[in-house]
Amino acid sequence: MEKPKVIVSVQGPHRERSVLLDRVREEIRKRHYSPRTEEAYVTWIRRFVQFHGFRPPEGMNEYDIEKFLSHLAVSCEVAPATQNQALGALLFLFRNILRIRLDWLDDVVRAKKPKRLPVVLTRQEVQALMSHLFGPKWIAAMLLYGARLRLMECLQLRVKDIDFGYRQITVRGGKGNRDRITVLPAAVETRLRNHLEEIRQQHEEDLENDGGYVKLPSALAGKYPGAAREWGWQWVFPSHRPYKENVTGHLYRHHLFETVLQKAIRDAAIRFRIPKRISCHTLRHSFATHSRHHHPSTRRILIRKSPVLHYIRLMKIHPIQLPFQISLMASNTR
Repeated sequence: MEKPKVIVSVQGPHRERSVLLDRVREEIRKRHYSPRTEEAYVTWIRRFVQFHGFRPPEGMNEYDIEKFLSHLAVSCEVAPATQNQALGALLFLFRNILRIRLDWLDDVVRAKKPKRLPVVLTRQEVQALMSHLFGPKWIAAMLLYGARLRLMECLQLRVKDIDFGYRQITVRGGKGNRDRITVLPAAVETRLRNHLEEIRQQHEEDLENDGGYVKLPSALAGKYPGAAREWGWQWVFPSHRPYKENVTGHLYRHHLFETVLQKAIRDAAIRFRIPKRISCHTLRHSFATHSRHHHPSTRRILIRKSPVLHYIRLMKIHPIQLPFQISLMASNTR
């Protein structure tokens, strides 16, 4: 079988029209990888080609890959996880784009990722952190903690994913592109209802101004032409300002950018002077630790792989809500 001819044409860091990178994007989208994976892979492949002076990658071998990875580790001082991400992008390039099936691809050594203990906050620190957050940021942080959502899982929630009747949240396309169900914390329910009412009023104003569009996953926009303006598909945490799409000219709203919540939590930790390296994911770790300590009988459930089973068991033992969540969070009326 003849190898596909690949043309590399990189005009600079700001205006790239590379046939190679276009083929990478096409192959990634065919496999339904996430947009973040696409962005990461394209970036690493571009840097790899630039590092080797724009040489055609089909003429490179394992030594060129190892030289680039060594440059990342020694000169750029990247973390092992970052180095392995770059290696994953290069393996994708050689195997799926260039169609190179050589034994040395399997022998490339991956960086050893050290085991790190997660940062966990005490209940008092969580309460103090929440007291410095306001509005939608407080609600989002509460969902990170009480519902154990990851950052992007929280910000990409849509109205239809919130079920107040069953007090549950459906996470769509989570880690590994898997759906799952988690609990809706009782302490945030009232505030979340009021927030959604405000968002609904904002959406109605957008509709009156010929806006109210949101991006839909996959090809749903073509399958359901009017769904992009329906209330159920709107973001739970929309951005403050709409934007005009270049192709259609419609007014869209993106979800709240992750840096907004990241900065809010970081600033709250600084104001309270918590001497720990705190991120949004810290709240997720903290909830798991607190629930285990508060209910020792759930220790066996916490180590199971299924988060759905874990939360179902918690709801059976303590209907819908955890007592320590109420005592810790309900007093915050901001």
